[in-house]
Amino acid sequence: MKELVGLAAAPILAIAVFCTSAVADPIKDRQALMKDQGKTVGSITPIIKGEKPFDAALVISALKHLNEDAQKIDLVTLFPAGTDQGGETTASPKIWEDSAGFEAALTKYKADAAKAAAAEPKDIESFKVVFNQVTENCGACHKAFRIKKD
Repeated sequence: MKELVGLAAAPILAIAVFCTSAVADPIKDRQALMKDQGKTVGSITPIIKGEKPFDAALVISALKHLNEDAQKIDLVTLFPAGTDQGGETTASPKIWEDSAGFEAALTKYKADAAKAAAAEPKDIESFKVVFNQVTENCGACHKAFRIKKD
């Protein structure tokens, strides 16, 4: 009987261990997500600057990836209370002091990232419009809710 109970409990234990190990560090998770977004923006910035020719496939792929990342940003899981302290973070306490303002900025960013991905720009001019809208969100949020590194 004990063996049967042990065998029945094994999958539950495995799930519990997996779920516990799957809960990662919110600071590291959000930093990884932000770095990935920065890398994606960096991959298409030379097109905006005129340093590289417009490449619709690259632009559309990058905007879709940026949107996927944007939709993963969750206030509750990536910015739980207290994660502005301890660890290496540039998250400003303003995130928690003005959580409604932060959530509004996040909602706007997600909506603009989704619009940019759906726009599928076919030329540099249409790309500039959606790119600038998305990156203005990044800049505004960083200015209000991020501690500037020295």
